Amino acid sequence: MNGQASASTSVGAPNVTAIVFFFVFIALTLGITGWAARKTKTTSEFFTAGSKVTGFQNGLALAGDFMSAASFLGIAGLVSLSGFDGLIYSVGWLVGWPVVTFLIAEPLRNLGKYTFADVVAYRLSQRPVRIASAISGLTVVSFYLIAQMVGAGSLVQLLFHLPYEAAVLAVGVVMLAYVLFGGMIATTWVQIVKAVLLLGGASVLAIMVLWQFGMNPLRLFDQAAKMYGPEVLAPGKLVTSPIEAISLGLALMFGTAGLPHILMRFYTVPDARAARTSVVYATGFIGLFYLITFILGFGAAVLVGRDVVKGIDKGGNMAAPLLAEKVGGTAFLGFISAVAFATILAVVAGLTLSGAASLSHDLWNHVVRKGKAPEGEQLRIARVATVVLALIAIGLGILFKGQNVAFMVGLAFAIAASANFPALLLSMTWSRFSTAGAVSSMLVGTISAITLIALSPTIQIDLLHHPTAIFPLKNPGIVTMSLSFAAGIVASLLRPDPDAARKFAEVERRIQLGARGDDGLP
Repeated sequence: MNGQASASTSVGAPNVTAIVFFFVFIALTLGITGWAARKTKTTSEFFTAGSKVTGFQNGLALAGDFMSAASFLGIAGLVSLSGFDGLIYSVGWLVGWPVVTFLIAEPLRNLGKYTFADVVAYRLSQRPVRIASAISGLTVVSFYLIAQMVGAGSLVQLLFHLPYEAAVLAVGVVMLAYVLFGGMIATTWVQIVKAVLLLGGASVLAIMVLWQFGMNPLRLFDQAAKMYGPEVLAPGKLVTSPIEAISLGLALMFGTAGLPHILMRFYTVPDARAARTSVVYATGFIGLFYLITFILGFGAAVLVGRDVVKGIDKGGNMAAPLLAEKVGGTAFLGFISAVAFATILAVVAGLTLSGAASLSHDLWNHVVRKGKAPEGEQLRIARVATVVLALIAIGLGILFKGQNVAFMVGLAFAIAASANFPALLLSMTWSRFSTAGAVSSMLVGTISAITLIALSPTIQIDLLHHPTAIFPLKNPGIVTMSLSFAAGIVASLLRPDPDAARKFAEVERRIQLGARGDDGLP
């Protein structure tokens, strides 16, 4: 192994193997969708698979939901271009799962029905809280969708030699079929299939990389240091200051506990015990996967070369497929590319479903129809919302062409950590939390996160090419989370809600023991 990067690649030319795997996956998942469509007759089946998913199945599906384009394509790209610093995304996302395990999973399952707003609004005024939660939840979903659609567009563009815009449109149409007809049942099984394929494919790729270095990762890192200098193994290139690292870490860790499409998965299991079990399985699968992405990133830097990675995609998103071609030829490139496509498709489906639940369940049923919408009407609205969100996803994917997908997801996590997590935690743990506090927390978190992202170096310098930025941090999590908590606490103290305080004892009982009914739902 000489450590020299090769500039020759077939990425960008039509790949027969990739196209075959692509259509095999499409056929398999459409078959799953057809099977699921026959089982999806009610709103509960559409949004939560009738709460009949086992803990192990949901753990795989959670891993499938979480191991997104940002994980596979984005982190590998960041590590290949930035070295050690790219690991902060892997670690930040992984350590968010203990927070979910100990603070979120069981209360969410025992208190909610379809969305996290069910928990926040449980003892508060329904209309204002659900409107605010819909705004914050849909904002998070939109930012997350950007990353997935950008990754999908780049990948399909290279696989089929299509224009980027046509590639994004094709992904949106296929995803729409899954969600529109199969609902959560189809989405769950597509995520399970995708998780198995992704873990298997990435593991094989990592082994093939390490084989070049005698199965010794230290030799891989040593070669990277020889090629790019010792700083490739040290922090400070991607994240330049301690406060920046803390801010990004907080956003990644607590953002996990505020992602609508992740929180929604806890309603697919029959009880709180299954919810906890699913998180344990998911954490194991995700932890293994993030260790693998670190190997893939350094492998791409050494075996492919940074110039080749940036030459194919300036955000570095094609590092993993390029590495697959380098160590396994065009056939393996085809397989890994098809797996990456499956990754994106499953996550986009989950995101779209959570957004549709927010529009249908929170806004239409509880705000417009005041909780009295018939079952059939809710299902129709959910499907209309699915179409609308698919169109939005396609539009955003085209608009943000060329951005690194891991970085874009990092911003989505900052919004989730600021807009959703503080209100969710305070509603479950503080008896004096009021309707005014919940609304203030979610709106301040959402607005401050979006505003500071717009004023940050990410937008002002990197995107708009201004010489300086008004706000110094690239990720505003440390500021916006603090503002959200402060807004929720201050507003609750200024405008108390005695009825909500009296109902807190019931919330505590439900969190610990669940509902009295067999289904565990309100």
